[in-house]
Amino acid sequence: MSDSPWPTIHAERHALADDLSGLTNAQWQTRSQCSDWDVHQMLGHMLATSKLTPGKFFARIAKAGLRVEKFAHDEAAAASVGGPEATLAAFKANADSSKSPPGPVDSWLGETLIHSEDIRRPLGITHSYPSDAVVRTLDFYKKSNLIVGAKKRIAGLTLRATDAEWSTGSGPHVEGPAMSLLLAMTGRKQALDDLSGDGVETLRGR
Repeated sequence: MSDSPWPTIHAERHALADDLSGLTNAQWQTRSQCSDWDVHQMLGHMLATSKLTPGKFFARIAKAGLRVEKFAHDEAAAASVGGPEATLAAFKANADSSKSPPGPVDSWLGETLIHSEDIRRPLGITHSYPSDAVVRTLDFYKKSNLIVGAKKRIAGLTLRATDAEWSTGSGPHVEGPAMSLLLAMTGRKQALDDLSGDGVETLRGR
């Protein structure tokens, strides 16, 4: 992929929007991989992030009393207040936005890939993510404890992708598809069922 992840972010947003067109009300209410939010609320979170600038971020998190969880929930609620159809339309309209809160740009690539899968997996929707983008995101999170604590979660383990040229760490092995490794290292325990090796149970307990 290019040095900038934004073209991939934009393309993946458009692909997700296409996949969500025509969902039933029941599907919109399906619990996402992030147990606090359903599919609609997760899309609202992604929409809110696509519209944030550093200035807006600092103002709104201050309003939330510097509580990250409250800030995230407030933003998702505001973005999804009009209902699923309105949220999806707004998400499509902002799919090519390169606005973001402060932080490493690769974190927004990661958010796009991971949250897209947070939505797709519970709905039974399969998608082929660009391998180079997934590897780039794996390389970012293996060195970062930012928000999700991936570096700490995989410490003392060897992770190896079976569908890409990627591995990291030393210790008991965890092997499987690159996207499943990415989900597991960022705390999505559902993805552990895709993985094998003597380190899986250690990862499951973290």
